[in-house]
Amino acid sequence: MEYNNLSLTAVFVEEPEGGYSAYIEEIKGVNTQGETIEEARENLKEALSMVLKANKELAEKNLRSNKKSIKEKMNLTA
Repeated sequence: MEYNNLSLTAVFVEEPEGGYSAYIEEIKGVNTQGETIEEARENLKEALSMVLKANKELAEKNLRSNKKSIKEKMNLTA
């Protein structure tokens, strides 16, 4: 998957019991945790990749119906 110049908002929340929880504001379901912000950031990148891949697979299953559809790449830049 290609995502050039796509900007998302990562939120890191310091947890009272230690570590950080993290999520992407713009995409529901992309959340994780880590002992440090750096670990949470890396985990968040992995969670984002997994959610996007799963969403793509679900969308492709839906396209297999008999309905006519058009599929194209969309580049999001500022």
